[in-house]
Amino acid sequence: MTRTGAALALAAATMIATSLPGSAGALALSDAPHGGHACVRSPEPSAGPARTVLDIARQGKEQYGLNSVLLKVTVDGRELITTALGESMTGVPAEPDMHFRAGSVGIAYMGTVLLQLVDEHVVGLDEPISRWLPDVPHADRITLRMLGSSTSGLHDYVTDPAFLAELEAHPFRHWTDDDVLAYPFSHPLWYEPGTNWSYSHANFVLLGEALEKITGTPLDELLEQRVTGPLGLRNTRNDFTPEIPAPVLHAFTSERGVYEESTFWNPSWTTARGAVITTDICDLARSAQAVGTGELLSPEGFRTQLDPGTVGLGGPTDICPPTVCLHNTEALHFGFTVLVENGWILQNPSFSGYAAIQAYLPCEHLAIAVSTTKGPGSPDVNTAELIASQIAARLAPDNPIPAPAG
Repeated sequence: MTRTGAALALAAATMIATSLPGSAGALALSDAPHGGHACVRSPEPSAGPARTVLDIARQGKEQYGLNSVLLKVTVDGRELITTALGESMTGVPAEPDMHFRAGSVGIAYMGTVLLQLVDEHVVGLDEPISRWLPDVPHADRITLRMLGSSTSGLHDYVTDPAFLAELEAHPFRHWTDDDVLAYPFSHPLWYEPGTNWSYSHANFVLLGEALEKITGTPLDELLEQRVTGPLGLRNTRNDFTPEIPAPVLHAFTSERGVYEESTFWNPSWTTARGAVITTDICDLARSAQAVGTGELLSPEGFRTQLDPGTVGLGGPTDICPPTVCLHNTEALHFGFTVLVENGWILQNPSFSGYAAIQAYLPCEHLAIAVSTTKGPGSPDVNTAELIASQIAARLAPDNPIPAPAG
């Protein structure tokens, strides 16, 4: 499951190098951005920050028993290192250009599109969703802002035991929006909309539906027109089936009690239809930079994305469990479809044997993208985030990424 509920701006690039123990000095960076270039591994570094990152990844792969680690780190959009470790399948080496599932990264793209529409005065964040989705329960009390900031009070189907039992029994099942929304709609609100915070996947399914109604454009086309196309993310796409474009990074998991391949389990339940994306590690790093700088937004829109009013909200209620109703602080809070942690702007999808993170630190112009796949004994946490937190601790020690609990 996505760990967004569990854990929840500029200096010169050379500052990072001088903060590294044993650093050789200024960062060795490629001058070529990703756009238009194949996603290929860097030459193996012999020293300096790139070597430090590679050593962290190798150690993490062994420590956590991972099948593979794909990573890319950039500073000012220029490559520090791109690499892939381990195997996709037995005898098939992992490569940087392999595609994997990116889950909640699509949520950040939806948030970007909505904030663009606000910038363009097409909609207002505080309009009730009853204008576009009149049949949704409580639609007259839930606003677009509440969907993007996850403050609607809607139950989270991913924590619903009945949903989890069905998902575990039938991992290849195709889920429609109506299928997944039936679970939260069968429960009372956790709290009055807008008065608290709790992570709920239902918010983002509804956000996708609202965006289609507002624009009259299918969500997959909308994200391509407004996000992935302008950013040159040619290896990031939605699929309406469990297909993953070749070359594929295969995934495995023990979550059903036996270690098995989960690559083509159906991801239709994870978020809104049209935002169920796959990507590669180079696109993920580019995405981290774009989302983390507000590249596609106005300054006002970007400020809203970093805090739409969630700071100070949260905390468990009598009916909302602490795992999804955490307290939001300046240092650690859910923004508008993104997490903000110690200055980092990130998304951290983790489900069905895949784990990933895209994280950007504006004060260092630093982007970290990691994707991992599990071995039989890997811990049941987002292992990509574990590795990214160790990289961040070395490259930006004043701004750690908290490691996931587990």
